[in-house]
Amino acid sequence: MSAIDDLPPLRDVVQRFDLAPKKSLGQNFLFDLNLTSRIARAAGPLAGVTVIEVGPGPGGLTRALLAEGAARVIAVERDERCLAALAEVAARYPGRLDVVAGDALETDLGALAARHPGPARIVANLPYNIGTALLTQWLDADVWPAWFDRLTLMFQREVAERIVATPEQRADYGRLAVLCGWRTKARILFDVPPSAFTPPPKVTSSVVELIPRADTLPCNRRILSQVTLCAFGQRRKMLRQSLKGLSIAGKPIDAAALLDRSGIDGQKRAEEISVADFVGVANAAAALAGV
Repeated sequence: MSAIDDLPPLRDVVQRFDLAPKKSLGQNFLFDLNLTSRIARAAGPLAGVTVIEVGPGPGGLTRALLAEGAARVIAVERDERCLAALAEVAARYPGRLDVVAGDALETDLGALAARHPGPARIVANLPYNIGTALLTQWLDADVWPAWFDRLTLMFQREVAERIVATPEQRADYGRLAVLCGWRTKARILFDVPPSAFTPPPKVTSSVVELIPRADTLPCNRRILSQVTLCAFGQRRKMLRQSLKGLSIAGKPIDAAALLDRSGIDGQKRAEEISVADFVGVANAAAALAGV
């Protein structure tokens, strides 16, 4: 019996179902139920909330989310070996756990959440190999504010630092930070040491909270993406050089005219420009392109 429910300890579950973590799936299991409970609590009050969990594995965080009172957990798992273990969790919490076998990158999570009333949020110990891709997919949506009211996610510490970076942290500040800063309020909640995982990764992990902004600065997200791609693609160069390759809707944009219109010093580099200034550059580019 575990500390949070009457299900077997996770180590016993993994052994019984022969769930050795697969490196190819980016799996690092958390067996410490005190830690998984801390992550679940970090996601905020869960009463009445539908939680989407990606990569539940043997179900450690899943059990913590349910024990903390989530109305429903929708667990998306690619590894079919884990489905039997998750079925046991579903039986322990009848009517509150839906297990979806599939790849989260190819699954419409918003549609899954929309089947149930109340707010929805994503809470996950993301597989390291697809964590950034998943976050970018969730934030790069056509409709905003998003269908979720919060993201509580675990990443490698270096990725977490890139998510929350500002121009004051130039080495970490890049396209990911601009996207996250534009559409969310992001912060690192706490670190998790390698020793907490099986197998232990070579890096420290961090739990990150991202709250969608209701007052996102108006901007065409695709143009913002193109602007940041050019600017950070040659981050050692001044903007007057790095933005020379910018083209919007097939129309080349004059870098000098763009920077003049947006009021940005062309001698600055991408890592010195705030999220608001990048939005201004993107809007100026849209105006010059007539889109």
